[in-house]
Amino acid sequence: MCQHKPPCPTADSADRESARLVAHHPEQGWSLLCNGVLLFEDTGELLPDGRIIAPHRPVAVVTAA
Repeated sequence: MCQHKPPCPTADSADRESARLVAHHPEQGWSLLCNGVLLFEDTGELLPDGRIIAPHRPVAVVTAA
């Protein structure tokens, strides 16, 4: 899908979220990346082959002082 240079990471790459935005719809909560990944505002993803990546928000770690 990506036709610019250097090419974006593929949908199977670990860094797939760093691909360029093709469409951004914050009012609907999703963005389409150049590699075909649908990225949702809850950090979930839908890959071009239909696989689902569950939301993966960072978990805050609280330490006792």
